[in-house]
Amino acid sequence: MERFSEYRIMWVLVLFDLPTETKKEKKAYTDFRKKLVTDGFTMFQFSIYLRHCPSRENADVHIKRVKAFLPEAGNVGVLCITDKQFGQMELFQGKKVKSVSTPCQQLELF
Repeated sequence: MERFSEYRIMWVLVLFDLPTETKKEKKAYTDFRKKLVTDGFTMFQFSIYLRHCPSRENADVHIKRVKAFLPEAGNVGVLCITDKQFGQMELFQGKKVKSVSTPCQQLELF
């Protein structure tokens, strides 16, 4: 198997809709978002964060971490897609096509 196969490299997307009516809910939202960023997730759009992972096994580690700090209220979805699928995404800004670029550079230490 290729070390850098676009079918082996994964992207983990966390999609969430959390209540922010009370101070307690706002704090839970802020804490959840901060924990995502601390774990290496990058904001893709409002309430959509993503993280590059070199393998499915590594993605599972980060998914487990997200599950460990889920907030008490609201909706959270976790989606794992291959690098190949991520590269086939079409993005638009208004009606103009926008190029898909990775939100961060990934380094792998040997």
